[in-house]
Amino acid sequence: MPRQLRAEQTRATIITAAADLFDRQGYESTSLSDIVEHAQVTKGALYFHFAAKDDLAHAIMELQSRASRGLAHEMDARSSSSLEALMRLTFGIAHLSVEDPIPRAGLRLATGGVEVRAPLRHPFTEWLDIASRKLLGAVKESDLHPDTDIDAAAHSLVCSFVGTRVVSRHLEPVTRQPRRLAEMWHLLIRGLVPVPRRARYLTLVAQLEREIRAG
Repeated sequence: MPRQLRAEQTRATIITAAADLFDRQGYESTSLSDIVEHAQVTKGALYFHFAAKDDLAHAIMELQSRASRGLAHEMDARSSSSLEALMRLTFGIAHLSVEDPIPRAGLRLATGGVEVRAPLRHPFTEWLDIASRKLLGAVKESDLHPDTDIDAAAHSLVCSFVGTRVVSRHLEPVTRQPRRLAEMWHLLIRGLVPVPRRARYLTLVAQLEREIRAG
């Protein structure tokens, strides 16, 4: 195996192991020795790629940000309404969290006071910007009430989305997240979407939840 490829694979192994431990134990409770043991690499291999534990945390948050931006670009490329794109994005992020420890760890790091280094933006700031843009588009498309307070709606949506995942981590398995997300969207749709448009989006919620459970 070429040296560069082997190094890349080792780096990925270390990141995945760190993410798994950060997600399950928390950042402060996880040591570099724990990560070395969990990744089954040498300390030299770890220090070759990461000088400190916060470098690992930053790498995980970068990957989380890249995945979220990738999903947002994917939704933008679809010929769908702004509200549908936003709903699909939240379910897409939830799906990543169910399948991959890196997004789960990224959220725990973001809510655990780990510093986000420039030029990386805090994930909640990114999500607020995306939600605001999509909600504004939904108002223009008549999918939301015309007097909707965009800033308040975006803030409530992101807080609900993050809060649902944080609370669920302590009370139920991660596989329950799609159901909780569907419940969140049911409440938001009934509060924000005009009656003639609700059936379409309530049906979409059920569809998106089924898609995650199927695969």
